[in-house]
Order: sequence, then C-alpha cells, then structure tokens
Amino acid sequence: MDQTLQAVLAATASFFVVSLILASILIICRGDPKRRRNERSALPARARNFALPEPNSAPDAALSSIAVDESATFDPSLNHVSMQELVDVTGNFSRDLIIGDGSFGLVYKARLNSGPVVAVKKLSPDAFQGLREFRAEMETLGKIRHPNIVKILGYCATGWDRVLIYEFIEKGSLDQWLYDTSSEEDCDDMGLRLPLSWHTRLKIVRGVAKGLAFMHSLETPIIHRDIKASNILLDENFEAHIADFGLARRIEGSHSHVSTQVAGTMGYMPPEYLGGATMATMMGDVYSFGVLMLETITGRRPSFPFHGEDGGEVRLMEWINKMVDQNRYMEMVDSSISKDDLKESIVAEVFKIGIKCADEKCKVRPAMKEVVDNLDKILA
Repeated sequence: MDQTLQAVLAATASFFVVSLILASILIICRGDPKRRRNERSALPARARNFALPEPNSAPDAALSSIAVDESATFDPSLNHVSMQELVDVTGNFSRDLIIGDGSFGLVYKARLNSGPVVAVKKLSPDAFQGLREFRAEMETLGKIRHPNIVKILGYCATGWDRVLIYEFIEKGSLDQWLYDTSSEEDCDDMGLRLPLSWHTRLKIVRGVAKGLAFMHSLETPIIHRDIKASNILLDENFEAHIADFGLARRIEGSHSHVSTQVAGTMGYMPPEYLGGATMATMMGDVYSFGVLMLETITGRRPSFPFHGEDGGEVRLMEWINKMVDQNRYMEMVDSSISKDDLKESIVAEVFKIGIKCADEKCKVRPAMKEVVDNLDKILA
C-alpha cells in the first residue's frame, strides 16, 4: 500500500479514536438526564422553585448550597420558625409589610403563628459570605443581650435565601422621629409624632452610648460600623435600641478589623475611612456616635448641606465648629425644642461631648465607657 495512503488512514483512525474518548468523557461528566431529574426532585420545594443566580453571582458559592434548609432560634420563648412560615406570615414578603430598609435587605413586620410580632429581615442574595460564616455570625450576635441592643431572635436559610428574625420595636427609628419621614396615615401604630424633648433626646443618646460601650467591652469586641439615626430604634418608653448589624464585625487581638472596602454611611463615616484607611476600629464607632449625638440635639442631617448665615451651603460638622468658636450653643439646639428650662452650661457640656467624639483625630476621641459616665453625670 502506498505510504501516503497508509499515513492518511492512520491519521483518520487516530482522529476517530480521540473523538470517541472525548465523547465518552463528556457523557460521564454530564451524567444521565433521568438521574439528574430524580436528584432535583429530592430537593426541598422552595429550593426547587427559587431562581438560581448566574454562576459566581452568589459570593462564596462553595459554602452556600442550594439544598440548604435550616433555621435556629436564640430566644427560648420563641418556637421553631420555618422559612415556609415566614413566607406565609409576610405574604411572600409583600411590599405592603415593609417597615424599613436595612443594610443588605428589606425589613418586614409580621406576626408569627405562635403569636409574637417580629421584624423579619430578608437579606439580598449577595449580602452574606457563606452559610458557615452566616451561621457563626448570627449565633454570636444571637447571644448578645443588652437593653440598648435589638435582640436577634433567630434565622432561617433555604437555598440562597437568608432571613433574620428580630424583636419588633414599637416606635420606629430615631430618624423618623427627628424628621417625620412618614405621613400621618403611616403613624397609626405610633400615634402622631410630636417633637422629641431635650430630656428625651439625651435619654436616647445615653442609651446608644451604653449599647456601644457594652459591645466594645466584650471579651471579643464588636464594632457596629454603621451607627446612624435610621439604625436606632425607639421602644414605647423611648429607650434606644441599636439595630442593623449587617456591617458589624468581631475584632480579635488588636482593636481593629481589616476591611477591603469602606463601610458606613456618608456623613457618619470617620475621616480616616474616607482617607483610605482599611482598619475599622472602635474609634470609628465613637466618631459616628458623636455625629449622631450632634444630629439629635440640632435636628440637622449630617449628610445634607444647608444654608449658612452667609447664604452659602454648609454641612453639620463645619457649621457646629463655627458656632462653637462664637460660643453660640443655645442657637444650635433644634428649634422644635422648648428652651424655657434649658441651662446654657448644660447645653454647652453636651455639645462638647459630641464634638470630642467626632474629633477628626481618632486618638483624641474618648472610649464609649467614658462617654456614658459623662452623660450620666449630666442627667443625674
């Protein structure tokens, strides 16, 4: 046989052999379609019906399984709560039941089958790391019990869904009370919102300070990283409860947490974060608290510019520093507050605490325990 023809036949045979091998490997990897349908039918119904995200769209996919179906409660008075129950009592997470927009998810008001009214936060699919990290974080926060920190009652996880269950706080957020962000029709559960008095505002501020001091003094401290008016909830007695731990972090060893991105809300973030610092610290929380404290007693948003005396735009901290230089403390107090019984010396002392907390130099800021002590003396 001609050598050229032999070479062609040999090459053709080799091609078919290689193609056959590759086809066999592909069939093995894909598996039998009937078997795969049977495996899918074994998944929980809600997991089957949930639309899977595109590849790599869910963070840390290796730790998050579509077959996951679990829940946990941290309060002995709360019965086991399933994802199906949460779907039922929220009307499949109806927009009509939304009461807040926390970091990484919407918050719904719902009454569980066992009776208690709770706040249910459904996290966005990209708002968590993996199931193990999510579970560990929730179990840690679930053990925290303090009068000025919202209780996490439990969680549910099904497929890519992650839902947190919190105690329901009756009077909504401090932000709503300072700025009346809802209409009268939306205030049925709380009644007509009246301006907060000076004493009530200091009580709220002291409650936030106590909650932060507790978090910072834990054996493994927790930093919140997003202290702001909308994350402070008020109960029927206007006691403050720190909420929304979506950005909270435990800090080991040194009192800092390495972060690859800026966390927080504009106006409340300390200048070192905006300057590119990647170390989130307790002093960052102190700064945010200082801004919150000054916002509460002035009734001015820290993130919104307003017109100064010269007609130009000015922001809260810049305006406060100018007014302090002129000893104009009483003029900074929210105009809705009655000043009849206010002592200027007390007002000045309160402003000085807030200004010290919100100092641009983090080393100047006091620890939260010191802030609590100073506020206790003023309110004594």
